[in-house]
Amino acid sequence: MKRYGWDEGWAEEFAPYADRGWVPGRVCLQQRGAFVLWCRDGEVSAVAKRKLHRSPTGPPAIGDWVAVVAPEGSRDRGHIEAVLPRRTKISRKVAGARSEEQVVTANVDSVFVMMGLDSDFNLRRLERFLVVVWESGAEPVVVLNKADMCENVAERVKETEKIAPGVAIVVTSLERGTGIEALSTWLQPGRTVALLGSSGVGKSTLVNALSGAEVMETGSVRARDDRGQHTTSHRRLLLLPGGALLVDNPGIREVQLWTVESGDDDTFAELEALARDCRFRDCSHEREPGCAVLLAVEEGRLGSERLTNFRGLKKELAALGARRVEKAQQEESRQWKKVSREPDSERPR
Repeated sequence: MKRYGWDEGWAEEFAPYADRGWVPGRVCLQQRGAFVLWCRDGEVSAVAKRKLHRSPTGPPAIGDWVAVVAPEGSRDRGHIEAVLPRRTKISRKVAGARSEEQVVTANVDSVFVMMGLDSDFNLRRLERFLVVVWESGAEPVVVLNKADMCENVAERVKETEKIAPGVAIVVTSLERGTGIEALSTWLQPGRTVALLGSSGVGKSTLVNALSGAEVMETGSVRARDDRGQHTTSHRRLLLLPGGALLVDNPGIREVQLWTVESGDDDTFAELEALARDCRFRDCSHEREPGCAVLLAVEEGRLGSERLTNFRGLKKELAALGARRVEKAQQEESRQWKKVSREPDSERPR
């Protein structure tokens, strides 16, 4: 199991389940409500118990370590009974108006945030990706692909460095096969790396290059807007020849934030550093006197667009937080109404 990322820490977490005769497995594929797990004796097809779908952690995600009741026959499915505590998790808000969390990938060490050096180049979207990755607990690495389609690569790198302070930036041209070797720093045996980026940026092409085989279908990019088409329809955890593990995710055009406790501090590190010199601790950087952030913008040390994006992010998260509180209150009210309708003898004491 070590080849799939198993270590002493996971063994300790799993100990209570081992006493029940359950076996550990790592989720490597999810499709139509079913899961494929890597277990000690090979791949196992399994379904998750209904209680997991209703639990606070939600159903298993790609990269999760789980406790499973092994199938009795070759045609049977195992039953996932529990999900081990996640070391890291990449989450986003589900699409639409619902305020619910979707765990995209779990237990990854690093995330390659891929962006094309063509018309896909979008620093605002990159900011949001970085917020998500920093919040997950994983290490972000920016991969700027399609260097062969850009005449000012050095300038693009400088622009990226300004909004990704302290983040490693790797420039590649998968079309020409250059820059890939620089990614080996993060692709070590037993380590898990996830890919994030919009469609057509080259994620599936990178997976094939690292695998040394055509394991993922690749598609063409529309000439009119350089946008790719979704060739990856599901998430999958792959074991690379060198021993690293890689998660390929479907393209994400809109990054729906879920929650941020520290991710914005890391993404906007230079702004947070300036804020420490503001006169007021709760400075909103709008119009307060003695605001070090506004002074930096006035003196040209901080771009006004950067501050605008920071304000927008804060407002978005505040609104999302308010909706989550409202939803929790509604759920609490629903539970109390349910209890009030029960006979006194059946009410919890």
